[in-house]
Amino acid sequence: MRWVATPCVGRAATIDRVRLLLEGGRWVTLTGPPGTGKTLIARHATADHADLVWVDGQRLPDLDRVLAACLDALGAELAPGDPPAMALRRAVDDRHVLLVLDGVDGIAGLGTLLEDLVDATAGAKVLCTAVTVAGCPHEQVVRVGPLAVPLDGAPVEGPAVELFLSRVAAAGGHPVDLHRHEGDVRRLLRASGGLPLLIEQLAVQIALVGVSDVTPTGSIGAAIDASYRLLDADQQRCFRRLAVVGEPVSLDVVADVTGVNRAEAAQLASALARHSLVELRSDGRFDMLDPIRHHGVALAEQAGDRDEAMAGLLRWAERVTPSDSLSGAADEGWLTELGVMRRAIGAACDDPRTRPLGYRLANNIFSSLYTAMRARDAVEILEGVLASGDGPADIGAQVARRAGIAASEVRGTYEGLPLLERAEQHARTAPDPSGQLARNASIRAEMHLDAGALDEAQAEAERGLALATDDSYVTRQLRRTLVDIHVCRGEFERAESLGELVMADAPRDEQWMALSARVLMGRIAAEQGRYVEAAAIARAARDHAVDLAEDRVALLADTLLRAVTDDGAGSELDYEWLPWGVRLDVQFQDARDLLAGGEVSRAAGLAADTIVLADSIKLGRVGVEARVLLGDALLESDEAAQAAASYLAALRQATDYGFPLRAADALDGLDHVLSSQGHVGAGRCTSLARQLRLPSAAVARPRSSRGGGRGVPTRTAPAEWLAGCRLTGAALETVSAYVQADPAADDATASPLAVLTRAERTVGSLVAQGLTNRQIAEQLFVSPRTVDAHLAHIFRKCDITSRARLAALMADHA
Repeated sequence: MRWVATPCVGRAATIDRVRLLLEGGRWVTLTGPPGTGKTLIARHATADHADLVWVDGQRLPDLDRVLAACLDALGAELAPGDPPAMALRRAVDDRHVLLVLDGVDGIAGLGTLLEDLVDATAGAKVLCTAVTVAGCPHEQVVRVGPLAVPLDGAPVEGPAVELFLSRVAAAGGHPVDLHRHEGDVRRLLRASGGLPLLIEQLAVQIALVGVSDVTPTGSIGAAIDASYRLLDADQQRCFRRLAVVGEPVSLDVVADVTGVNRAEAAQLASALARHSLVELRSDGRFDMLDPIRHHGVALAEQAGDRDEAMAGLLRWAERVTPSDSLSGAADEGWLTELGVMRRAIGAACDDPRTRPLGYRLANNIFSSLYTAMRARDAVEILEGVLASGDGPADIGAQVARRAGIAASEVRGTYEGLPLLERAEQHARTAPDPSGQLARNASIRAEMHLDAGALDEAQAEAERGLALATDDSYVTRQLRRTLVDIHVCRGEFERAESLGELVMADAPRDEQWMALSARVLMGRIAAEQGRYVEAAAIARAARDHAVDLAEDRVALLADTLLRAVTDDGAGSELDYEWLPWGVRLDVQFQDARDLLAGGEVSRAAGLAADTIVLADSIKLGRVGVEARVLLGDALLESDEAAQAAASYLAALRQATDYGFPLRAADALDGLDHVLSSQGHVGAGRCTSLARQLRLPSAAVARPRSSRGGGRGVPTRTAPAEWLAGCRLTGAALETVSAYVQADPAADDATASPLAVLTRAERTVGSLVAQGLTNRQIAEQLFVSPRTVDAHLAHIFRKCDITSRARLAALMADHA
């Protein structure tokens, strides 16, 4: 629903100028003193823009929060390791968006950010409202001053008078007789200085007490104070306490903060709205302008209301949050007031007396935030709680551990480790230190597993089992992790034996672990070529998970089902709401489906995007698989050299991580490349792959016609190439030498572009044609993030720092 603007009296020329500058320029700043109506002017000037994104910057303290608010408003994602400024550029690149930053004062670095944003994008525009200006070359400034008031001897007319009369009428007052009250009107408008906010406050007072009884004020504070004195005692108390809350609030919050029922809260809030002390937002919440809020906070301090306001806020928070740390859903009503919840938790933690309550509230909202895929909010809240000081040892350990989980999802697999160290400190003083330490070990083991560090993951899991002697929940969780480790290593008998323990007699809150183990049993069946059985296991696990509302496990089971039933339908999910560990598995399967369906370019692009993300997040397992898939797609495109490079990278990673079956997949691909080239080493890689699969009775994965390895001669690999289920250094060195021989190597110094891969040269040529990253991504069927990664590699290899220099290089060496 489009916002309906309040009439903007006397500002037509200013609005037209803003529109004109936005038509010809890229960055406009509306500046002027508080109370001049900059926000309202911006609303009117941008009302008809087709792609408008509005960010309320009045409560954003620094550049990081501004960037986060912009990305959220744009619906853009921020991958772990992804610089927020680059993500913002990518979100607006080649998009004719108008980004409005309202009330962004005192934000260090904002000017440089916006200057770079305008330089790096093609069509995005920015409108700021602020008391100050950045003074940057691209910035065009429109200064907003007070409205002109009638001079002595001049008629009582003009924009200030028009605004005054319209606001009196809007507030329910009788029409003002300008002839009879000319002197009073002149006096009041002169005292307002022409500031619209002051004129509106005077108009409200006149509507209530009449023109003659209103005392003129010379400041915004005085005008607000005059309106405040017209309230009754209950309304004044409500105003003070809402000012202390500092966030837009619903009627439920108003009721708890003021200590009244909901019906009475509605009457109080409506009275404040009639006095123009609060405004009703389109979502039904009540908000205050910053000058009014600041004055209200000062009044609350004088009246001693702050503690009562915070106590009411905590009553609301306790009433609406889940009663325990494991409950919570993605549709909890308080999620729409997360800012208020954050404020309540922060206030509780600021006071050592209520800090335990702050810890408990933060801990109990985690499940809802995690289910709602709001890991970024979760980690910010939990880190703030931890920074406030130590809380109860048992809750503190869980808060720190959960902060680590959220940090790993938001920032990268290992980014949660420092928070787990904090959890260790809390655990040692908890009532059950061994149990808390075991739970920490279970999370640390999962982090290592995701990153592909199987030895470290197993060590942590076994340490946790030794500690969790009486905790069935964490014991089952640790065993499930060990099952996953054994599957990665191809140790299927051990995985199946342990999996039986995980799946046996699981209570309701542990069913997700049993189902996850069942999916792993399906993966074993698929690796061994028992595809019908794998499909049956995946289908049953998915259906059971859906019945239990275990969405994450259901999605992973469905992904396995797609892998073994060869339906090739592709996923219709919006990736952005998925946790990274789940998202990349689904994205990888989508790429496989695309390749199976003959959409080679799109498959290659999606696989490349998966690799970029997996590397930045440190998700080693899916990164290896995506490299093999990218090799298959490149082979289908007759790019054998590039395919070999991708297979070789997958082989090295799989060997380092200890994934013998994925190493075998990479070897199969390499052997096909060698065979197509008539290389003397053809056949040895396939032989080596068979030996890697033999202990686990695994079979080669079904591949495309080019990647199937048909016609590859059989040659036995030397015995010294294998040490158990791992390739030796000699094997890697020899295979690398097979595929890295480059007949054009002698010409490598002929051009600085010779160091670039074919994909990088393609991106470089499109940059030289003037295409944006988004346009390049669309043309190559990849994501803008993949284009970013290619450009970063190009700049590093060619020792350049700009697109202009790259374009010049491409022209010089075309």
